Amino acid sequence: MFLRNDQEYGFSGGAATVAFGRSTALAPRKPGFADVLRERWPDFELAPDLGSQLFTRTWFRGLATCSALCALTWALGPQLYQPIHGYAPLPMQGAELDETRAQGIAPLTLGAGSGRHMAATDLVSPLKDTPERPRLDLNFAVAAGNGFVGALQRSGVGKDEAQHVAAMVGDTIPLGELKPGAEADLTLGRRPAKSAPRPLDKLSFRARFDAFIDVTRVAGALVVRKIPIAIDNTPLRIQGEIGGSFYRSARALGAPAKIAEEFLRTIATRIPISRLGAGTKFDLVADQRRAATGEVEIGRLRLAGIEQGHSALQLMRWDKAGKTQWLDSNGVGERKGALNAPVSGARLTSGFGMRIHPILGTARMHKGYDLAAPMGSPIHASMDGIVAMAGRAGGYGNFVKLNHAGNVATGYGHMSRILVRPGQHVRRGDLIGLVGSTGLSTGPHLHYEVWKDGVSMNPGKMTFSTVERLAGADLQDFKAQFARLMATPTKGGRGGK
Repeated sequence: MFLRNDQEYGFSGGAATVAFGRSTALAPRKPGFADVLRERWPDFELAPDLGSQLFTRTWFRGLATCSALCALTWALGPQLYQPIHGYAPLPMQGAELDETRAQGIAPLTLGAGSGRHMAATDLVSPLKDTPERPRLDLNFAVAAGNGFVGALQRSGVGKDEAQHVAAMVGDTIPLGELKPGAEADLTLGRRPAKSAPRPLDKLSFRARFDAFIDVTRVAGALVVRKIPIAIDNTPLRIQGEIGGSFYRSARALGAPAKIAEEFLRTIATRIPISRLGAGTKFDLVADQRRAATGEVEIGRLRLAGIEQGHSALQLMRWDKAGKTQWLDSNGVGERKGALNAPVSGARLTSGFGMRIHPILGTARMHKGYDLAAPMGSPIHASMDGIVAMAGRAGGYGNFVKLNHAGNVATGYGHMSRILVRPGQHVRRGDLIGLVGSTGLSTGPHLHYEVWKDGVSMNPGKMTFSTVERLAGADLQDFKAQFARLMATPTKGGRGGK
C-alpha cells in the first residue's frame, strides 16, 4: 500500500520512493539529448499536431516536416513503373494437364477432355431424351371410403387403374372398413410413353386390424390377396383396490383412460361416485384384441363391478335390437325416473292449478308447468316412449305428445320447431323439439303436461320408474355371457395411491 504526503514522489532526480514502509532514495539520472533540447527550447515539438494551431508558425513547421517525411518515403520506395517479380509455376503438359483438368471445377460443369471421371469424350454421343427409372418405390397414407381412389391417384396411379384397384380391394374388404392413416407401400413400373401414367406393379398395406392387403401384377394382370392376421380376442380384466381415487388406481393397473371414465359413468347410474372411497374393490372387463404382429386394440367396457364390505354390485352391458342396457347379474336393469325438467336451466313461471289466464283474462285450470327458457332451447323427452302426436294443436301451438308405459303420457307445447314424427320411438333425453312461443303464449316457454289414464296430473308430485328385466331365452343368453366374462383371466392388484 502506497501513502502520499505533501512531498511528490516519482522517478526524477532527487526523488525518493516509499515501499512497504521504507523509503529508498534514487540516484540522480544524467540529462539526455532530449532533455537538453527541451530545457533550451521548452516549446519545441518535432511533430506538432496539424489539427490545432492552424496556420501558425508551429503548424507550418509541422506541415514541412510531414512533407519531408513523405518525400523521403517516396524516394526510398520502389517505383511504380518497375515490376515486382514473383514465382510462376511452369505450364503443364500431357498426362499431368489431363489429371488437373479432370479433378478441377471445370469438368463438373463444362466437361473435360481426359475422360477420367464423367467428362465427355469422342466415344460419348448426346442423348435425344432423358431416360426414366424403370420403377418407382413410394409410400402413402391410406384413406377409407372414396378417398382411397384419390390417394392412389395422388401417388401417380392412373385414374382408370386406381378405380380398378379400389374395386378389387372393395370386393375383399369394404373400403369403409379400411384403417385410415395406415402406411401403404407402392411400386410403379415403366410406362410405355411419357404421356401415359406409370402402371401399378405392387401395393401392400394394413387394411384392417386383422388383415393385410397385397396387390401384385402377375402376367400383366393385377391380383389381390388378403393376408389374415391372427387375433386373440381374450377380454382385458382388471381387478384392484381403490387408493386415493378410482381413476388413478385403475390407470396405475393399466386401464385405458376411456375405460376408466366409462366405468365411473356406469357405476354412477346405481350409486353415488362419492361412495367409492379408499379400500373399495373394483372389477372391470373390456373388449380387447391382440394381433400376432404385437398391436393391442381396446374396445368397449363389458362389465363393471364394485365390492364394499358385504355389499357388491356387478353390471354387464347388454346389447339387444340396437339398444344398450346395463343389467345386474340377475338380468335386472336400471330404474329410470322421469326428468324433472325437460328443458335444462328453465325457470318455472306457472305451476299446476287454477290461475287467471294471461291472455284470456279468465280463471282457468292450468294442467301443467310453464317453463320459461330462451327461444330455441332444446326440449328433451321425459321417458322412453312413442310419439303419439306431432303438429299444431290449438292454443298449445306446435305440440308433441308421447305415450309411455303404464298408460302414462306427456305433452310439450308452444314449440318453435318439432323434431320428431308420429310413430317414432324415442328414449329418455332424446331431442324432440325447440322452445318457442306458438299458440296462446306471451313469450318463449315450454308447457309441460302429464296424463295418467287420460287425467292431467301435477308433474311435480308424480314419479315414474321402470325396471328392465330379462326373461326366457334372453335371460339364458345373458347369464351365459356373464359367466364367460367372470371366467376371464385377471390382471391387477392394489391400485396406486
